[in-house]
Amino acid sequence: MTTPAMDFTLTRSPFGHLCLTDAEGVRHEQVQVVRAFPIAAPDEGISLLSADGHELAWIAHLDQLDANTRRLIEDTLAARDFMPVLLRLKSVSSFATPSTWEVDTDRGPTRLVLRGEENIRRLPGGMLMIADEHGIQYLIRKLRGLDAHSRKLLDRFL
Repeated sequence: MTTPAMDFTLTRSPFGHLCLTDAEGVRHEQVQVVRAFPIAAPDEGISLLSADGHELAWIAHLDQLDANTRRLIEDTLAARDFMPVLLRLKSVSSFATPSTWEVDTDRGPTRLVLRGEENIRRLPGGMLMIADEHGIQYLIRKLRGLDAHSRKLLDRFL
């Protein structure tokens, strides 16, 4: 079901859940927000799903929304899509896996354990996705944008 961006209103319930009221006045509780392309086009292709997974609305681009609706969606996505951006590799415990990496991210310094080279995926546009032992995904937006020391350490695993 494809719905133009403003045939609905979004609110937050007293319990913090997202609620959608459609054009017919039907209120849907516990609405989920899902990005179609979370890395390549995070502001495009947003689906609003009912609690049972049926699409209630499709948003081609977040720019189509009023400020309040956009803020509700962005806040919901931020809570759902935890993906720190890896900015710098400070050190690795060994060049064999599993290895412990000391890194800086956009959310501060942290330590992650890389179980194997297969946990590093190349993405289009020179991006990399690194999954740690807990399943947390770290994004490197531009491999060439890393400092020389970080690239040297990372090259040993690629």
